[in-house]
Amino acid sequence: MNISVTDAEKLAEGRHSNPFSILGLHEVSGKLCVRAFLPGADAVEAIDPKTGRIIVKLDLTESPGLFAGTAARRKKRFAYHLRVTQGAHQWQMDDPYRFGPVMGDMDEYLLGEGSHRQLWTALGAHVITHEGVSGTHFAVWAPNAARVSVVGVFNVWDGRRTVMRQRGASGVWEIFIPGISDGEIYKYEIMTADGSILPQKADPVGFGSEHPPRTGSVVRKIDGYEWDDSPWMSRRAQLQRINQPISIYEVHLGSWRRVPEDANRPLSYIELAEQLVAYVKDMGFTHIELMPISEFPFDGSWGYQPVGLFAPTIRHGTVDEFRALISACHRENIGVILDWVPGHFPEDAHGLGKFDGTALYEHADRKEGFHPDWNTLVFNYGRAEVANYLAANALYWLQEHHVDGLRVDAVASMLYRDYSRKDGEWIPNKDGGRENYEAISFLQKVNTETYGEVSGIMTIAEESTAFPGVSAPVDAGGLGFGFKWNMGWMNDTLSYMQQDPIHRKYHHDKMTFGLHYAFSENFILPLSHDEVVHGKGALLDKMPGQGDDKFANLRAYYGFMWGHPGKKLLFMGCEFAQGIEWNHDSSLDWHLLDHPQHRGMRNLVRDLNALYRDSAALYALDCAPQGFEWVDENNAEASVFAWLRHGGDGVAPMLVVSNFTPVARSNYRLGVPNAGRWVERLNTNADCYGGTGLGNLGGVHSAEIAADGKAFSIEVVLPPLTTLFFQLEGI
Repeated sequence: MNISVTDAEKLAEGRHSNPFSILGLHEVSGKLCVRAFLPGADAVEAIDPKTGRIIVKLDLTESPGLFAGTAARRKKRFAYHLRVTQGAHQWQMDDPYRFGPVMGDMDEYLLGEGSHRQLWTALGAHVITHEGVSGTHFAVWAPNAARVSVVGVFNVWDGRRTVMRQRGASGVWEIFIPGISDGEIYKYEIMTADGSILPQKADPVGFGSEHPPRTGSVVRKIDGYEWDDSPWMSRRAQLQRINQPISIYEVHLGSWRRVPEDANRPLSYIELAEQLVAYVKDMGFTHIELMPISEFPFDGSWGYQPVGLFAPTIRHGTVDEFRALISACHRENIGVILDWVPGHFPEDAHGLGKFDGTALYEHADRKEGFHPDWNTLVFNYGRAEVANYLAANALYWLQEHHVDGLRVDAVASMLYRDYSRKDGEWIPNKDGGRENYEAISFLQKVNTETYGEVSGIMTIAEESTAFPGVSAPVDAGGLGFGFKWNMGWMNDTLSYMQQDPIHRKYHHDKMTFGLHYAFSENFILPLSHDEVVHGKGALLDKMPGQGDDKFANLRAYYGFMWGHPGKKLLFMGCEFAQGIEWNHDSSLDWHLLDHPQHRGMRNLVRDLNALYRDSAALYALDCAPQGFEWVDENNAEASVFAWLRHGGDGVAPMLVVSNFTPVARSNYRLGVPNAGRWVERLNTNADCYGGTGLGNLGGVHSAEIAADGKAFSIEVVLPPLTTLFFQLEGI
């Protein structure tokens, strides 16, 4: 029936790049002909889908697996099903090759141009009704492939059977497969230009995945979810500004808490929606930051080597169950930040590496395209389609899952071409420098599009260098992030705290240096997971001394942090002084809360959050120099630091004092800007936190005695290893 020998051979060998030109319903010499490629079948009939009557009996051609038949009495195109007989088995199926394209011209144009901001609506696997039939539309970008097929149980994982339609110059392949619905496992089989077959690939825009170590993608519906978080969504823009309190609890979902009676399994999204949300609300954090939840193959990567960028990990449940967690947070006025990883990706065979047989998502030259630190590949940000893929992924989490912010991982590694590379192992930019212009442009694109498209969100850069303008607007030459992690503050202050108190006077500047640049960016002060892994020990371990002194040091440090300019971030377990280094394979040591010192630490963090949220002086001018004023910054001998926090007109100032020696100091005079009674709002040495209780109960009254450049002053008791907060009464 006018099928060339060459076409027949290509179909049988799985080498045909355009089976739609042959299979399905076609007019041949004025007659309608049905062709189907079904290897192993004994008989095939085209039947009326309503009546089951035979329309055409298809005969096996000389080419194995290829059946064809002519509908002699039909003049108009018709719908049909295929009835297939193989041995004693018979079944009906709809023919994917009888359906026209799904993707529209505009989608194809935008994808080809690399400007499709809602790329996930065109690519991936979508359950739809097409030409009156229910099924799933599959679409994937593989411009250099000779052939792309969808494979799964439905076609016995045979890449010859469901070859996709290529959509012109866009490089996209698509097919509508009737009868496929939510929950179906699939992959893509790709033939390269030289005729070789790659290991089967997961969908780069797949919305679901099998549970690792299995690597298949799973069809998941992402539309139709009924959100109930409109009150939060309507007001979050007010809550996520630089003049608001932001206190973040960083969480690894797999090890926050486990279920010991169920083989020590991690909590599900539904269980987390109840237990984690209640805990974070009680502790007074304003936000949860989730370590990467985009699907990843290896537990030990903690999510930082993602393969399924559009799929919430199945380790804790389905897409809608993940959304239920987000919704539960929002009902309790808790924002959700996702750790987002656009800086690199692993070389797992089912992933993005050499996706269509070429360096598609990555650079071809490993001097540009390989991270020596992590043994991963680097995205080619200069390729429009790749930048579009990643920028659209950012929008996907914000729009489809109501996520409130993205913390962008390893920004420094993206900004510099020589990051962690030796001389001769990197390629300079066009001007001979080390800056990665393409990555800079990409980050600006992401921030411009996310802030422009989604109201009230925030983006955060984990950036450890002095790159200028990370949180400056793009139109002012900045990268456009809302906030930047203050890695310098973290390194300096932790280094200071690890010193024996007798030596701290020689390192006094480590606690003051951060104020020289504190307002150059919109900073977040991070005590993250990175500080409690890889042999670094727990935060409590870093503190000098023994027993109670360790706890006193850590309490004083937390007080210093909450009183210091900058938003706050604390890794899970640190709030109750987890005693050992974090282990991603086991639960936090919740039993430690049976001990007074650990319980006291948790009480302190809860009260620090409450004081922070309730005191505009501690946040309203967080990112402005007017919000901070040194009172006593040079007393290195006593290792005492004192400063004022201001919140603007009508806000009572807050005086913060830290004593980082184990020596109590009475009648310590500090200058204050106002006469009146200064109330002790928080004392990290209080009994309820595990301290001795020494402090300034009842507050202190100022005297008209000049000190520290102020007309008034107060005399206070400074307990050992303590941070105190005093606030002027009556404003």
